[in-house]
Amino acid sequence: MPARVDLSSITPPVSLGALDGRYRPAVAPLADHLSEAALNRARVHVEVEWLIHLTDSGALPGAPMLSDAEKDYLRSAVASFGADEIAELAQIERETLHDVKAVEYFLRRRLDAAPSVLGEASALGSRGVAEMVHIFCTSEDINNLAYALMVQGAVTEVWLPRASAVVDDLAALAREHAARAMLARTHGQPATPTTLGKELAVLAARLRRQLRRVADAEYLGKINGATGTYGAHAISVPGTDWEEVSRSFVTHLGLTWNPLTTQIESHDWQAELYADVARFNRVLHNLATDVWSYISLGYFTQRLSAQGSTGSSTMPHKVNPIRFENAEANLEISCALLDTLASTLVTSRLQRDLTDSSTQRNIGTAFGHSLVAIDNVRRGLAGLDVDPAALAADLDANWEVLGEAVQSAMRAAAVAGAEGMANPYERLKELTRGRRVDGAGMREFIAGLGLPADVEQRLLALEPGTYTGLAERLVRHLDG
Repeated sequence: MPARVDLSSITPPVSLGALDGRYRPAVAPLADHLSEAALNRARVHVEVEWLIHLTDSGALPGAPMLSDAEKDYLRSAVASFGADEIAELAQIERETLHDVKAVEYFLRRRLDAAPSVLGEASALGSRGVAEMVHIFCTSEDINNLAYALMVQGAVTEVWLPRASAVVDDLAALAREHAARAMLARTHGQPATPTTLGKELAVLAARLRRQLRRVADAEYLGKINGATGTYGAHAISVPGTDWEEVSRSFVTHLGLTWNPLTTQIESHDWQAELYADVARFNRVLHNLATDVWSYISLGYFTQRLSAQGSTGSSTMPHKVNPIRFENAEANLEISCALLDTLASTLVTSRLQRDLTDSSTQRNIGTAFGHSLVAIDNVRRGLAGLDVDPAALAADLDANWEVLGEAVQSAMRAAAVAGAEGMANPYERLKELTRGRRVDGAGMREFIAGLGLPADVEQRLLALEPGTYTGLAERLVRHLDG
Protein backbone atom coordinates (compact mmCIF):
# COMPACT_ATOMS: atom_id res chain seq x y z
CA MET A 1 0.00 0.00 0.00
CA PRO A 2 1.40 3.45 -0.87
CA ALA A 3 2.30 5.79 1.97
CA ARG A 4 -0.60 7.88 3.24
CA VAL A 5 -0.82 11.21 5.00
CA ASP A 6 -0.87 10.72 8.77
CA LEU A 7 -4.14 12.43 9.66
CA SER A 8 -3.11 12.70 13.31
CA SER A 9 -0.36 15.14 12.34
CA ILE A 10 -2.46 17.57 10.32
CA THR A 11 -2.72 21.20 11.47
CA PRO A 12 -5.25 22.33 12.54
CA PRO A 13 -5.94 19.00 14.28
CA VAL A 14 -8.54 16.67 12.78
CA SER A 15 -11.51 16.11 15.10
CA LEU A 16 -11.63 12.68 16.68
CA GLY A 17 -15.27 12.90 17.70
CA ALA A 18 -18.44 13.97 15.92
CA LEU A 19 -19.24 16.75 18.38
CA ASP A 20 -16.11 18.69 17.44
CA GLY A 21 -16.53 17.73 13.79
CA ARG A 22 -19.78 17.59 11.85
CA TYR A 23 -21.97 18.50 14.84
CA ARG A 24 -19.90 21.44 16.00
CA PRO A 25 -22.44 24.14 15.01
CA ALA A 26 -25.13 22.57 17.22
CA VAL A 27 -22.94 22.21 20.30
CA ALA A 28 -20.48 25.11 20.06
CA PRO A 29 -22.08 27.14 22.91
CA LEU A 30 -21.30 24.32 25.33
CA ALA A 31 -17.57 24.97 24.86
CA ASP A 32 -18.01 28.18 26.86
CA HIS A 33 -19.23 26.10 29.80
CA LEU A 34 -18.10 22.47 29.68
CA SER A 35 -14.79 22.39 27.82
CA GLU A 36 -11.40 21.87 29.47
CA ALA A 37 -10.70 25.56 28.91
CA ALA A 38 -13.98 26.46 30.61
CA LEU A 39 -13.02 24.24 33.54
CA ASN A 40 -9.74 26.09 33.98
CA ARG A 41 -11.44 29.47 33.70
CA ALA A 42 -13.97 28.38 36.34
CA ARG A 43 -11.10 27.28 38.59
CA VAL A 44 -9.50 30.70 38.23
CA HIS A 45 -12.86 32.26 39.03
CA VAL A 46 -13.24 30.23 42.24
CA GLU A 47 -9.67 30.94 43.35
CA VAL A 48 -10.12 34.68 42.74
CA GLU A 49 -13.43 34.85 44.57
CA TRP A 50 -12.06 32.82 47.50
CA LEU A 51 -9.18 35.27 47.84
CA ILE A 52 -11.56 38.24 47.74
CA HIS A 53 -13.96 36.55 50.16
CA LEU A 54 -11.22 35.94 52.71
CA THR A 55 -10.24 39.60 52.67
CA ASP A 56 -13.83 40.87 52.76
CA SER A 57 -14.89 38.58 55.60
CA GLY A 58 -11.95 39.27 57.88
CA ALA A 59 -11.45 35.54 58.23
CA LEU A 60 -7.65 35.90 58.27
CA PRO A 61 -6.25 38.33 60.85
CA GLY A 62 -3.76 40.67 59.23
CA ALA A 63 -5.09 40.23 55.70
CA PRO A 64 -5.49 43.56 53.88
CA MET A 65 -8.79 44.90 52.67
CA LEU A 66 -8.73 45.08 48.90
CA SER A 67 -9.82 48.16 47.01
CA ASP A 68 -12.42 48.01 44.27
CA ALA A 69 -9.64 48.49 41.72
CA GLU A 70 -7.72 45.55 43.15
CA LYS A 71 -10.82 43.32 43.07
CA ASP A 72 -11.50 44.38 39.49
CA TYR A 73 -7.90 43.53 38.59
CA LEU A 74 -8.25 40.04 40.07
CA ARG A 75 -11.56 39.44 38.33
CA SER A 76 -10.11 40.60 35.03
CA ALA A 77 -8.06 37.38 35.07
CA VAL A 78 -11.35 35.57 34.60
CA ALA A 79 -12.98 38.04 32.21
CA SER A 80 -9.96 38.11 29.88
CA PHE A 81 -9.30 34.37 29.99
CA GLY A 82 -8.80 33.44 26.35
CA ALA A 83 -6.45 31.74 23.92
CA ASP A 84 -3.25 33.22 25.38
CA GLU A 85 -4.25 32.31 28.93
CA ILE A 86 -5.22 28.79 27.87
CA ALA A 87 -1.78 28.33 26.36
CA GLU A 88 -0.04 29.83 29.39
CA LEU A 89 -1.90 27.60 31.80
CA ALA A 90 -1.12 24.55 29.67
CA GLN A 91 2.57 25.45 29.80
CA ILE A 92 2.48 25.79 33.60
CA GLU A 93 0.70 22.45 33.93
CA ARG A 94 3.43 20.76 31.92
CA GLU A 95 5.76 21.83 34.71
CA THR A 96 3.51 21.18 37.71
CA LEU A 97 1.93 18.00 36.34
CA HIS A 98 -1.09 19.05 38.39
CA ASP A 99 -3.99 20.98 36.89
CA VAL A 100 -5.22 22.84 39.98
CA LYS A 101 -1.71 23.68 41.17
CA ALA A 102 -1.14 25.18 37.75
CA VAL A 103 -4.11 27.48 38.32
CA GLU A 104 -2.63 28.58 41.64
CA TYR A 105 0.69 29.50 39.97
CA PHE A 106 -1.21 31.20 37.12
CA LEU A 107 -2.95 33.45 39.63
CA ARG A 108 0.27 34.14 41.53
CA ARG A 109 1.75 35.46 38.29
CA ARG A 110 -1.11 37.95 38.13
CA LEU A 111 -0.39 39.05 41.67
CA ASP A 112 3.28 39.52 40.81
CA ALA A 113 2.27 41.74 37.90
CA ALA A 114 -0.27 43.78 39.87
CA PRO A 115 2.07 46.55 41.07
CA SER A 116 3.01 47.38 37.48
CA VAL A 117 -0.66 47.92 36.73
CA LEU A 118 -2.03 49.28 40.00
CA GLY A 119 1.05 50.91 41.48
CA GLU A 120 3.78 49.76 43.82
CA ALA A 121 1.58 50.35 46.87
CA SER A 122 -1.00 47.74 45.81
CA ALA A 123 -1.61 45.09 48.44
CA LEU A 124 -1.78 42.49 45.68
CA GLY A 125 1.97 42.57 45.35
CA SER A 126 2.57 41.69 49.00
CA ARG A 127 3.86 38.35 50.19
CA GLY A 128 0.89 38.00 52.51
CA VAL A 129 -1.67 38.15 49.71
CA ALA A 130 0.35 35.71 47.62
CA GLU A 131 0.18 33.19 50.46
CA MET A 132 -3.61 33.53 50.57
CA VAL A 133 -3.97 32.03 47.10
CA HIS A 134 -5.43 28.53 47.51
CA ILE A 135 -5.04 28.71 51.30
CA PHE A 136 -6.94 25.99 53.19
CA CYS A 137 -8.02 24.46 49.88
CA THR A 138 -7.64 20.96 48.57
CA SER A 139 -8.01 20.59 44.81
CA GLU A 140 -11.55 19.37 45.19
CA ASP A 141 -12.57 22.55 47.01
CA ILE A 142 -11.85 24.33 43.75
CA ASN A 143 -12.99 21.62 41.36
CA ASN A 144 -16.40 20.92 42.89
CA LEU A 145 -17.32 24.58 42.83
CA ALA A 146 -15.95 25.01 39.32
CA TYR A 147 -17.97 22.07 38.01
CA ALA A 148 -21.12 23.23 39.77
CA LEU A 149 -20.80 26.67 38.17
CA MET A 150 -20.00 25.18 34.78
CA VAL A 151 -22.91 22.75 34.76
CA GLN A 152 -25.26 25.41 36.11
CA GLY A 153 -24.28 27.75 33.29
CA ALA A 154 -24.51 25.06 30.62
CA VAL A 155 -27.95 23.97 31.76
CA THR A 156 -29.52 27.38 32.35
CA GLU A 157 -27.92 29.28 29.47
CA VAL A 158 -27.68 26.61 26.76
CA TRP A 159 -29.48 23.31 27.33
CA LEU A 160 -32.70 24.54 28.95
CA PRO A 161 -33.40 27.26 26.36
CA ARG A 162 -32.83 24.78 23.50
CA ALA A 163 -34.90 22.06 25.17
CA SER A 164 -37.68 24.52 25.96
CA ALA A 165 -37.72 25.68 22.35
CA VAL A 166 -38.29 22.18 20.96
CA VAL A 167 -41.13 21.63 23.45
CA ASP A 168 -42.65 24.97 22.46
CA ASP A 169 -42.48 23.90 18.80
CA LEU A 170 -44.20 20.65 19.67
CA ALA A 171 -46.88 22.38 21.74
CA ALA A 172 -47.61 24.77 18.87
CA LEU A 173 -48.01 21.80 16.52
CA ALA A 174 -50.34 20.15 19.04
CA ARG A 175 -52.53 23.24 19.25
CA GLU A 176 -52.62 23.58 15.47
CA HIS A 177 -53.88 20.03 15.06
CA ALA A 178 -55.92 19.73 18.24
CA ALA A 179 -59.06 18.81 16.26
CA ARG A 180 -57.36 16.73 13.54
CA ALA A 181 -58.90 13.26 13.94
CA MET A 182 -56.50 10.36 13.73
CA LEU A 183 -56.79 6.61 14.09
CA ALA A 184 -55.05 5.52 17.26
CA ARG A 185 -53.01 2.35 17.43
CA THR A 186 -52.66 0.44 20.65
CA HIS A 187 -50.27 -2.49 20.33
CA GLY A 188 -49.92 -1.33 16.73
CA GLN A 189 -53.54 -2.24 15.98
CA PRO A 190 -56.42 0.08 15.02
CA ALA A 191 -57.92 1.52 18.20
CA THR A 192 -60.28 4.24 19.44
CA PRO A 193 -59.63 7.39 17.37
CA THR A 194 -57.88 10.35 18.91
CA THR A 195 -56.57 13.60 17.47
CA LEU A 196 -53.09 14.25 16.23
CA GLY A 197 -52.89 17.31 18.42
CA LYS A 198 -53.83 15.44 21.56
CA GLU A 199 -51.17 12.78 21.00
CA LEU A 200 -48.52 15.45 20.44
CA ALA A 201 -49.79 17.32 23.51
CA VAL A 202 -49.21 14.22 25.66
CA LEU A 203 -45.55 14.23 24.65
CA ALA A 204 -45.24 18.00 25.11
CA ALA A 205 -46.69 17.75 28.62
CA ARG A 206 -44.33 14.92 29.52
CA LEU A 207 -41.34 16.89 28.28
CA ARG A 208 -42.42 20.03 30.13
CA ARG A 209 -42.61 18.10 33.38
CA GLN A 210 -38.99 17.07 33.00
CA LEU A 211 -38.01 20.64 32.11
CA ARG A 212 -39.56 21.84 35.37
CA ARG A 213 -37.48 19.31 37.29
CA VAL A 214 -34.30 20.38 35.51
CA ALA A 215 -35.11 24.06 36.06
CA ASP A 216 -35.53 23.40 39.79
CA ALA A 217 -32.21 21.57 40.13
CA GLU A 218 -29.92 22.38 43.05
CA TYR A 219 -26.22 22.92 42.43
CA LEU A 220 -24.29 22.04 45.56
CA GLY A 221 -20.81 23.05 46.59
CA LYS A 222 -18.37 22.85 49.48
CA ILE A 223 -15.08 24.37 50.58
CA ASN A 224 -13.95 22.64 53.75
CA GLY A 225 -10.47 21.19 53.27
CA ALA A 226 -8.73 17.92 52.66
CA THR A 227 -11.28 15.61 54.31
CA GLY A 228 -14.18 17.97 54.94
CA THR A 229 -13.23 18.76 58.55
CA TYR A 230 -11.81 22.31 58.33
CA GLY A 231 -8.77 20.79 60.02
CA ALA A 232 -6.19 23.20 58.60
CA HIS A 233 -8.55 26.14 59.06
CA ALA A 234 -9.31 25.49 62.70
CA ILE A 235 -5.71 24.83 63.77
CA SER A 236 -4.35 27.84 61.89
CA VAL A 237 -7.01 30.44 62.74
CA PRO A 238 -9.17 29.02 65.56
CA GLY A 239 -11.02 32.28 66.19
CA THR A 240 -12.83 32.32 62.81
CA ASP A 241 -16.23 30.73 62.25
CA TRP A 242 -15.06 28.67 59.30
CA GLU A 243 -18.41 27.03 58.68
CA GLU A 244 -19.98 30.44 58.18
CA VAL A 245 -17.11 31.57 55.95
CA SER A 246 -17.61 28.44 53.85
CA ARG A 247 -21.39 28.77 53.73
CA SER A 248 -21.35 32.43 52.78
CA PHE A 249 -18.75 31.83 50.08
CA VAL A 250 -20.63 28.97 48.41
CA THR A 251 -23.94 30.81 48.49
CA HIS A 252 -22.23 33.99 47.22
CA LEU A 253 -21.30 31.96 44.14
CA GLY A 254 -24.99 31.18 43.60
CA LEU A 255 -24.75 27.58 44.77
CA THR A 256 -26.27 25.57 47.62
CA TRP A 257 -23.89 24.90 50.51
CA ASN A 258 -23.25 21.28 51.43
CA PRO A 259 -22.03 21.20 55.05
CA LEU A 260 -21.25 17.47 55.23
CA THR A 261 -18.75 16.03 52.78
CA THR A 262 -15.58 13.97 52.56
CA GLN A 263 -12.72 15.41 50.50
CA ILE A 264 -15.18 15.63 47.62
CA GLU A 265 -18.65 17.08 47.36
CA SER A 266 -20.76 13.94 47.04
CA HIS A 267 -22.08 14.70 43.53
CA ASP A 268 -25.59 13.51 44.40
CA TRP A 269 -27.01 16.68 42.89
CA GLN A 270 -25.28 15.82 39.63
CA ALA A 271 -26.78 12.34 39.62
CA GLU A 272 -30.24 13.82 40.18
CA LEU A 273 -29.82 16.38 37.41
CA TYR A 274 -28.44 13.90 34.89
CA ALA A 275 -31.26 11.47 35.61
CA ASP A 276 -33.78 14.21 34.85
CA VAL A 277 -32.01 15.24 31.64
CA ALA A 278 -31.82 11.57 30.59
CA ARG A 279 -35.54 11.20 31.26
CA PHE A 280 -36.20 14.24 29.06
CA ASN A 281 -34.03 12.59 26.41
CA ARG A 282 -36.04 9.38 26.59
CA VAL A 283 -39.36 11.15 26.21
CA LEU A 284 -37.91 13.04 23.25
CA HIS A 285 -36.78 9.68 21.87
CA ASN A 286 -40.39 8.51 22.20
CA LEU A 287 -41.47 11.55 20.19
CA ALA A 288 -38.89 10.79 17.50
CA THR A 289 -40.01 7.18 17.12
CA ASP A 290 -43.71 8.10 17.08
CA VAL A 291 -43.25 10.82 14.48
CA TRP A 292 -41.13 8.41 12.43
CA SER A 293 -44.05 5.96 12.57
CA TYR A 294 -46.58 8.63 11.57
CA ILE A 295 -44.38 9.52 8.60
CA SER A 296 -44.27 5.84 7.68
CA LEU A 297 -48.08 5.67 7.88
CA GLY A 298 -48.36 8.71 5.61
CA TYR A 299 -49.91 10.97 8.26
CA PHE A 300 -47.00 13.38 7.83
CA THR A 301 -45.21 14.30 4.62
CA GLN A 302 -41.77 15.87 4.67
CA ARG A 303 -40.69 18.93 2.77
CA LEU A 304 -37.38 18.10 1.15
CA SER A 305 -36.17 21.69 1.39
CA ALA A 306 -36.75 21.70 5.13
CA GLN A 307 -34.92 18.40 5.59
CA GLY A 308 -32.03 19.85 3.65
CA SER A 309 -30.90 16.55 2.23
CA THR A 310 -30.98 14.07 -0.58
CA GLY A 311 -33.61 11.50 0.24
CA SER A 312 -31.68 8.49 -0.96
CA SER A 313 -28.44 8.00 -2.88
CA THR A 314 -30.14 5.52 -5.23
CA MET A 315 -33.92 5.93 -4.87
CA PRO A 316 -34.82 9.44 -5.99
CA HIS A 317 -38.43 9.25 -4.81
CA LYS A 318 -37.49 9.03 -1.13
CA VAL A 319 -37.43 11.69 1.57
CA ASN A 320 -36.05 9.82 4.55
CA PRO A 321 -36.95 10.86 8.12
CA ILE A 322 -33.28 11.40 8.87
CA ARG A 323 -33.79 14.16 11.46
CA PHE A 324 -35.72 11.85 13.74
CA GLU A 325 -33.38 8.92 13.14
CA ASN A 326 -30.36 11.09 13.90
CA ALA A 327 -32.09 12.32 17.05
CA GLU A 328 -32.71 8.75 18.20
CA ALA A 329 -29.03 7.85 17.90
CA ASN A 330 -27.77 10.93 19.67
CA LEU A 331 -30.33 10.62 22.45
CA GLU A 332 -29.25 7.04 23.05
CA ILE A 333 -25.59 8.08 23.30
CA SER A 334 -26.44 10.99 25.57
CA CYS A 335 -28.52 8.78 27.86
CA ALA A 336 -25.79 6.16 28.05
CA LEU A 337 -23.31 8.80 29.21
CA LEU A 338 -25.74 10.48 31.58
CA ASP A 339 -26.67 7.14 33.11
CA THR A 340 -22.99 6.34 33.62
CA LEU A 341 -22.37 9.74 35.19
CA ALA A 342 -25.38 9.40 37.49
CA SER A 343 -24.50 5.88 38.62
CA THR A 344 -20.76 6.35 39.13
CA LEU A 345 -20.44 9.86 40.56
CA VAL A 346 -22.41 9.00 43.70
CA THR A 347 -19.70 6.56 44.82
CA SER A 348 -16.20 7.44 46.02
CA ARG A 349 -13.93 5.08 47.92
CA LEU A 350 -13.58 6.15 51.56
CA GLN A 351 -12.72 9.85 51.67
CA ARG A 352 -11.68 10.20 48.00
CA ASP A 353 -10.65 8.43 44.84
CA LEU A 354 -9.91 9.88 41.43
CA THR A 355 -12.58 8.22 39.29
CA ASP A 356 -14.83 11.29 39.34
CA SER A 357 -12.09 13.44 37.83
CA SER A 358 -12.06 11.47 34.59
CA THR A 359 -15.80 10.85 34.61
CA GLN A 360 -16.78 14.51 34.92
CA ARG A 361 -14.77 15.41 31.84
CA ASN A 362 -17.51 13.69 29.81
CA ILE A 363 -20.33 15.92 31.06
CA GLY A 364 -20.00 18.17 28.01
CA THR A 365 -20.17 15.19 25.67
CA ALA A 366 -23.37 13.95 27.32
CA PHE A 367 -25.07 17.33 26.97
CA GLY A 368 -23.63 17.77 23.48
CA HIS A 369 -25.32 14.69 22.07
CA SER A 370 -28.59 15.80 23.67
CA LEU A 371 -28.26 19.19 21.96
CA VAL A 372 -27.60 17.56 18.60
CA ALA A 373 -30.78 15.52 19.02
CA ILE A 374 -32.81 18.55 20.06
CA ASP A 375 -31.55 20.44 17.01
CA ASN A 376 -32.53 17.57 14.73
CA VAL A 377 -36.00 17.19 16.23
CA ARG A 378 -36.65 20.92 15.82
CA ARG A 379 -35.55 20.81 12.20
CA GLY A 380 -37.56 17.66 11.63
CA LEU A 381 -40.75 19.10 13.11
CA ALA A 382 -40.33 22.26 11.05
CA GLY A 383 -40.28 20.19 7.86
CA LEU A 384 -43.53 18.28 8.46
CA ASP A 385 -46.85 18.74 6.72
CA VAL A 386 -49.97 16.87 7.78
CA ASP A 387 -51.73 14.85 5.07
CA PRO A 388 -55.45 15.14 5.96
CA ALA A 389 -56.44 12.71 3.19
CA ALA A 390 -54.21 9.96 4.62
CA LEU A 391 -55.63 10.46 8.08
CA ALA A 392 -59.20 10.41 6.79
CA ALA A 393 -58.64 7.32 4.64
CA ASP A 394 -57.21 5.40 7.58
CA LEU A 395 -60.18 6.30 9.74
CA ASP A 396 -62.70 5.40 7.05
CA ALA A 397 -61.07 2.00 6.56
CA ASN A 398 -61.58 1.08 10.23
CA TRP A 399 -65.21 1.45 11.18
CA GLU A 400 -64.81 -1.49 13.55
CA VAL A 401 -63.20 0.88 16.08
CA LEU A 402 -66.73 2.16 16.80
CA GLY A 403 -67.36 -1.19 18.48
CA GLU A 404 -66.17 0.27 21.75
CA ALA A 405 -68.61 3.17 21.48
CA VAL A 406 -71.55 0.91 20.65
CA GLN A 407 -70.99 -1.66 23.38
CA SER A 408 -70.36 1.09 25.96
CA ALA A 409 -73.58 2.87 24.96
CA MET A 410 -75.46 -0.44 25.27
CA ARG A 411 -74.07 -0.94 28.79
CA ALA A 412 -75.08 2.58 29.79
CA ALA A 413 -78.55 2.05 28.32
CA ALA A 414 -78.90 -1.21 30.28
CA VAL A 415 -77.98 0.59 33.49
CA ALA A 416 -80.64 3.18 32.66
CA GLY A 417 -83.25 0.38 32.35
CA ALA A 418 -83.37 -0.36 28.60
CA GLU A 419 -84.29 -3.94 27.68
CA GLY A 420 -82.43 -6.20 25.21
CA MET A 421 -78.97 -4.86 25.94
CA ALA A 422 -77.46 -8.13 27.22
CA ASN A 423 -73.94 -9.27 26.27
CA PRO A 424 -72.91 -6.09 24.44
CA TYR A 425 -69.19 -6.89 24.38
CA GLU A 426 -69.72 -10.35 23.00
CA ARG A 427 -72.11 -9.12 20.33
CA LEU A 428 -69.66 -6.46 19.12
CA LYS A 429 -66.83 -8.96 19.30
CA GLU A 430 -68.74 -11.27 16.96
CA LEU A 431 -69.29 -8.41 14.54
CA THR A 432 -65.82 -6.85 14.58
CA ARG A 433 -63.11 -9.27 15.79
CA GLY A 434 -60.69 -10.01 12.96
CA ARG A 435 -62.85 -8.50 10.23
CA ARG A 436 -63.42 -5.20 8.50
CA VAL A 437 -66.72 -3.44 8.98
CA ASP A 438 -67.76 -0.59 6.73
CA GLY A 439 -70.08 2.28 7.58
CA ALA A 440 -73.17 0.61 6.16
CA GLY A 441 -72.53 -2.59 8.08
CA MET A 442 -71.98 -0.76 11.37
CA ARG A 443 -75.11 1.36 10.96
CA GLU A 444 -77.16 -1.71 10.06
CA PHE A 445 -75.94 -3.41 13.24
CA ILE A 446 -76.73 -0.36 15.37
CA ALA A 447 -80.23 -0.03 13.90
CA GLY A 448 -81.01 -3.63 14.86
CA LEU A 449 -80.09 -3.35 18.53
CA GLY A 450 -83.31 -1.82 19.81
CA LEU A 451 -81.53 1.02 21.52
CA PRO A 452 -83.44 3.96 22.97
CA ALA A 453 -84.12 6.42 20.19
CA ASP A 454 -81.77 9.17 21.41
CA VAL A 455 -78.91 6.71 21.89
CA GLU A 456 -79.50 5.15 18.47
CA GLN A 457 -79.46 8.57 16.80
CA ARG A 458 -76.15 9.49 18.43
CA LEU A 459 -74.55 6.22 17.33
CA LEU A 460 -75.94 6.34 13.80
CA ALA A 461 -74.46 9.84 13.40
CA LEU A 462 -71.08 8.66 14.66
CA GLU A 463 -68.13 8.11 12.31
CA PRO A 464 -64.54 7.12 13.10
CA GLY A 465 -63.49 10.69 12.36
CA THR A 466 -65.90 12.15 14.89
CA TYR A 467 -65.30 9.55 17.61
CA THR A 468 -62.56 11.50 19.34
CA GLY A 469 -64.16 12.19 22.71
CA LEU A 470 -62.66 15.17 24.51
CA ALA A 471 -59.36 14.96 22.69
CA GLU A 472 -59.49 18.46 21.20
CA ARG A 473 -60.37 20.00 24.55
CA LEU A 474 -57.61 18.12 26.36
CA VAL A 475 -54.96 19.97 24.36
CA ARG A 476 -55.89 23.08 26.33
CA HIS A 477 -54.12 21.61 29.34
CA LEU A 478 -50.87 22.64 27.68
CA ASP A 479 -51.80 26.21 28.60
CA GLY A 480 -53.03 25.35 32.08
